[in-house]
Amino acid sequence: MRVLSQLKQQLQKLADPKRAQSSLWFFKTGPGEYGEGDKFLGVGVISLRKLAKQYKDLSLLNVLLLLKSPWHEYRQIALLILMLKYKKGDSKIKTQVFNAYIKNTQYINNWDLVDITAPRIVGNHLVDKSRQLLYNFARSQDLWKKRIAIISTFAFIKNNDFTDALKLAEILLNDQHDLIHKAVGWMLREVGNRDRATEEQFLKKYYKLMPRTMLRYAIEKFPEQKRKFYMSKVHHPRLPSPAAQDQWRAGLAPPQRGGEAISISPPARGGVRGGGRGVGI
Repeated sequence: MRVLSQLKQQLQKLADPKRAQSSLWFFKTGPGEYGEGDKFLGVGVISLRKLAKQYKDLSLLNVLLLLKSPWHEYRQIALLILMLKYKKGDSKIKTQVFNAYIKNTQYINNWDLVDITAPRIVGNHLVDKSRQLLYNFARSQDLWKKRIAIISTFAFIKNNDFTDALKLAEILLNDQHDLIHKAVGWMLREVGNRDRATEEQFLKKYYKLMPRTMLRYAIEKFPEQKRKFYMSKVHHPRLPSPAAQDQWRAGLAPPQRGGEAISISPPARGGVRGGGRGVGI
């Protein structure tokens, strides 16, 4: 506990009230916002990374105590230490870190906490294992579990394994939250950075149903003319309901928007939903 107290003291010394105040706005901590109630010391990421390296041997018990703190930077440095433990650990340590991460997702509750750690812990751990957990997370009602699910696929995408990213993108297509739109669009863009044809095959099936933010993120690296083409074809005065979109995917009815059927073919069998190593849906 003495080491943990030393770490907390160092964090308090690095606190910057002005930075903390701006973080309250940046991470949307107001009533009804996604970061509601979060507290900040105002410590920058570079400083946190340096401290994490100094305290990388902190016991897992103490790391989890940090992770359960109401202070954002305590949780952030806990996750950075977990990331270092996972990277350097043997198979036993990696499993312990992964399990600790999954059991404590309620404390991994902002996009910066998810984005830096999910691919490096969850994604890397599931590279050669079943990925059913990601599908469970994607279908949950928890914003951060859903973001963990899609961002974790970055580890697979880096290995040119796109199947799960595309399947999870399809599951999250109807999600209402802007942070999920951005995350899905980002992962689709990463697929396209490695295989543009695969990304476009997905877009041709779904771009008329995609939220504009998701589509905009997905096509960010496209040539300007192609970006304009995609964006000019998408209008969202009223998106089809999830039930209507499910009917469309099942081939029962075309999706409707504003009372008018959208002319787009349902996905063929064996398409984005089909196949996939180690995946159960």
